Amino acid sequence: MHTTLFKAAVFPGFVFAALIAAVTIFVERKLLAKMQLRVGPLYAGKVEGIFQLLADGLKLLTKEIIVPSGADKPIFWLAPIMFVATAAAVVALIPVAPGWVVADVDVGLIAVFAILGFFPLIALLFSWASNSKYPFIGGLRALHQMIAFEIPFFLSALPVVLLSSSLNLTEIARSQYMIWNIFLLPINAFVFFISSLAELERIPFDLPEAESEIVAGWLTETTGMIYGLIQLGSYLKLYALAGLFVILFLGGWYGPQIFPPELIPGAHESNLPLLQMLALDGVYNAITVNSVFWFLIKTIFIIFLMLVIRGINPRIRIDILLHTGWYKLIVLTFINLFVVLMLIYGGIIGPEGVISIR
Repeated sequence: MHTTLFKAAVFPGFVFAALIAAVTIFVERKLLAKMQLRVGPLYAGKVEGIFQLLADGLKLLTKEIIVPSGADKPIFWLAPIMFVATAAAVVALIPVAPGWVVADVDVGLIAVFAILGFFPLIALLFSWASNSKYPFIGGLRALHQMIAFEIPFFLSALPVVLLSSSLNLTEIARSQYMIWNIFLLPINAFVFFISSLAELERIPFDLPEAESEIVAGWLTETTGMIYGLIQLGSYLKLYALAGLFVILFLGGWYGPQIFPPELIPGAHESNLPLLQMLALDGVYNAITVNSVFWFLIKTIFIIFLMLVIRGINPRIRIDILLHTGWYKLIVLTFINLFVVLMLIYGGIIGPEGVISIR
């Protein structure tokens, strides 16, 4: 009971995900500032500009929330909360170590995709509720973009299910004990990563925004903590999708064992109660600590890749984006799916194949 509450609230639950989101915001601003020579995030405040982040947070907390005239108030207030709750629900399904997941669902992968399907509807509802043409145009663009990339997004994960013979995310990670899926399914990993960027509305797929046309897209009429909540949800979603990529393609939590079996050697024989307590099973578990460490290292690496792409790529046109999603990526994933099926039934890869993943 207490362990379940701890997992849901603290680790790997909402507090941990929110902390990751806060650190990601700071690192992203510093990284882009160095890459693009932005003065503010580089030099504002002391200690590498950390006070800039605190100032921005204080501004969001104290800024007046303005509700547009004629807005549908219940939906306008409810949509940002739904956005954060939906992102947190995805986080709850991502395991960070054996047994360390808030909700270990047998059909976890389907549940993740089902929850992700709510984001386009929330964006469209919020933009419509704002009673302004600019957010509504941005909401329509977000809807078109997310739907265009959701099909290749789902199809790219299907061969992973075929290889692992499971929809449970923990079992999918365990199936990569010998070989990571990215070595067997590199095309799927590439499509999944590109589709994740589109799902997150990040450059070069930030088409819902356009300074000269629709300003800040479906967020044009948001102020104060409404904007802050949606940004929190966006970064929770970023962490969740990076973690999902690690589970599906990078072997989950597997990595060399670098932590000692005992945190403090000889603690069992110590006369100090604290050392004896640390030596007890459950307080320090070398396998769990090692698993969490490798999962976080891999997830941070994927997040870093997503941040770097934002700093070095320009925005593409919406017609190119839709053509890429509906034609190129869908066709590529279908062809790759048939190739993977042929390799599995031909006995080349898979649980019973020449190249076994178990």
